[in-house]
Amino acid sequence: MERSQQPRAPSRHRAALACMAVVLAVAATEAVRWTRAAHAAAAPAKAQALQAGRVTLSELSRSLIPMPRGTPSAHASAMATLPGDRMLTFWWAGSRESGPDVKVYASQWHNGKWGAPWEVASRASLGRALGYGVRRIGNPVAWTSPDGKIHLYVVATGLGGWAASRVVHMVSSTEGASFEVKRVLPMSPLFNTSVLVRTSAVGLVNGGWWLPVYFEIGIKYPMLMAFDADGEPTGLGRIGARTTTLQPAIVPGAGTEVRAWMRDASDERRVQQAYSRDGGASWEDLPPLELNNESTSVAALRLANGDFLMLHNHIRSGGSSRSLLRLSLSQDGRTWRTVADVASGSAGDEFSYPTMQQVGKELHITYTHQRQAIAHHRFRILIGENI
Repeated sequence: MERSQQPRAPSRHRAALACMAVVLAVAATEAVRWTRAAHAAAAPAKAQALQAGRVTLSELSRSLIPMPRGTPSAHASAMATLPGDRMLTFWWAGSRESGPDVKVYASQWHNGKWGAPWEVASRASLGRALGYGVRRIGNPVAWTSPDGKIHLYVVATGLGGWAASRVVHMVSSTEGASFEVKRVLPMSPLFNTSVLVRTSAVGLVNGGWWLPVYFEIGIKYPMLMAFDADGEPTGLGRIGARTTTLQPAIVPGAGTEVRAWMRDASDERRVQQAYSRDGGASWEDLPPLELNNESTSVAALRLANGDFLMLHNHIRSGGSSRSLLRLSLSQDGRTWRTVADVASGSAGDEFSYPTMQQVGKELHITYTHQRQAIAHHRFRILIGENI
């Protein structure tokens, strides 16, 4: 006797429902993150006092930071200060971007020169600390907290490309000689992926700091994660409402004003900007600057006289998107004048991913040099009657 067949839902229907549930969960998660703009609000640290006068920059030196042996590719530098006008620079190096042999390295600036590099992190070391496999590592960002600890944030992925990335938070109590993994940053309540770091952190009045981050899977948008003085995350918020900007460079202005300049992934091909009047609680998207941007990262800071300084790629006739790295200055954040072309080459050359750090009356700049090394330039900052 034949058994009666009970009707059952086709497996493809169950799969479709499962996929729909995942999509709805992702959409709900992003909706939460989209509306959390007020959670990163804080009072950014300011220069102690404005110094009247026009800024002049005078170059003191330029060099290439020593690279580890057998690493033909290097990219994405970051700097952190140490006591005594010393600094650390971090970058990744290996056979190629996303290569399995890519590691994060560091070098120390002391007595006017860079020391030999040492290894800070690798796929293997992060995998051991986290308890699961790490497929590739990328951009580092560093910050020195008031207690002297170095906080290092490193992009790492599991399965998939950079769209599946997470940010690993590492801490050193030995001035960068060794690091311990503290956490994977809690960027999302669901998958906690597709978030990266690139640009410098910003100090806060309470001893904490802002870490600029950005989301990149399909759409792209910038965010801020706030930390307290102990390095604990306290909030995460969106910067503006655009979905074609990334890698925000954050600069405090007067009072509670904060400015953000972003890499542009749209057809406008200009440096994008956003503005906050209330210490990052809310952000207004502004029209783009008249500075060219062919999807390249920028660096920015505010000088003692209140002027804004930006390091960015510019395109001139016969060049390409990353073959000229320009230093520009502005009094109001809207109109910019060229100070110097820091690096210039032919079409196809690359001078990119700049970072700036002011140490006393000196400006230190690092950037990717031809994807083969990290370049360092040092300038004397002169203001007003000191010229």
